[in-house]
Amino acid sequence: MRANYLFTSESVAEGHPDKVCDRISDEIVDLVYREAAKTGVNPWGVRIACETLATTNRVVIAGEVRLPPSLMKKDKDGKDVINPSKFKAAARRAIKDIGYEQDGFHWKTAKIDVLLHSQSADIAQGVDSAADQQGDEGAGDQGIMFGYACKETPDLMPAPIYYSHKILQLLATARKKGDGDVAKLGPDAKSQVTVRYVNGKPAEVTSIVLSTQHLDESWDSKKVRAVVEPYILEALGDLPIADDCKWYINPTGKFVIGGPDGDAGLTGRKIIVDTYGGAAPHGGGAFSGKDTTKVDRSAAYAARYLAKNVVAAGLSDRCTIQLSYAIGVAQPLSIYVDLHGTGKGVTEDQVEAAIRKNMDLSPTGIRRHLDLNKPIYAKTSAYGHFGRKAGRDGSFSWERTDLVKALKEAVKVKEAA
Repeated sequence: MRANYLFTSESVAEGHPDKVCDRISDEIVDLVYREAAKTGVNPWGVRIACETLATTNRVVIAGEVRLPPSLMKKDKDGKDVINPSKFKAAARRAIKDIGYEQDGFHWKTAKIDVLLHSQSADIAQGVDSAADQQGDEGAGDQGIMFGYACKETPDLMPAPIYYSHKILQLLATARKKGDGDVAKLGPDAKSQVTVRYVNGKPAEVTSIVLSTQHLDESWDSKKVRAVVEPYILEALGDLPIADDCKWYINPTGKFVIGGPDGDAGLTGRKIIVDTYGGAAPHGGGAFSGKDTTKVDRSAAYAARYLAKNVVAAGLSDRCTIQLSYAIGVAQPLSIYVDLHGTGKGVTEDQVEAAIRKNMDLSPTGIRRHLDLNKPIYAKTSAYGHFGRKAGRDGSFSWERTDLVKALKEAVKVKEAA
């Protein structure tokens, strides 16, 4: 493990075209869970995999679902089909909240197509009938998922992605409050932070990149920097900025046309932004738009939860966890732990045994342990799924550190044995 190096991560704002799509897809997930609760449908039966495409004044929502009756209607032949009205309304609310009221992309005027269809019977069989055979529902797909935690920030996240997110969050909050020049920023933005590590710890910022949409066409890069610099400094907090730090604020000049009017967006294209900014591996599967039988989402949340609790328990300074699954099979095929040489008197084998003892990592077990069958996903769609505060509504439950005591005790028992 290198001691002295530079590392960079980027983030994108909620108005980035790909993030607009992530938000709409997750609003659809929340809509289905909400309607299920309202109509007495068992939330354990909710199934959705929703993809969104956005371009100039056009949104296309596609994918597969198993819906509560309140989201269905009868066609002319009396057959049950999807009613698009509530899906369209959810998408318009999301676009409005993000802040798009441009000629080329407006929450009122954008054409929205809903092309959702019923879930594949083959996939449904793999998930549902597995419960009859093995006691738990099977994984909704095969794949590998990773979780990571480290002691670089208060939320146990890598510093570059943590500060990249924070810059954009502060700017978005200020923009929506509508005070002064910052209210003239647009929803679309990207940030990037390079951190110098000394002896393995974040020491200073060596470069800052921010490209942000602005609604006043007269603004140049110098004006934009004057507006955003106070928020960047606030976001970086106590992390020093190097004397020779390079600043690149709107380096191409004007950035007036933004969002889906400037570039098409798709769900799931910002998976490194969603996770650890490249500081840890990613299994390749996106999160947004999926219910939590899809282990791309639920098992990635579980892996982060476990890695964070390992580090919070003082068992190591860094922890990477990999889980793997096969479609229709409930329990993970493998659990892998890497403490990166920072273990505090424990081995990876001991931590793996402690994890197996303290959490059922089947999709059913994960959903129950983290209480995931809820409409809590729209807020995950921007500024990262990890390093966030657990909410009273059950959101970001995977950021809790309530497994610390159990992990410590399990490791002690193993040592005694």
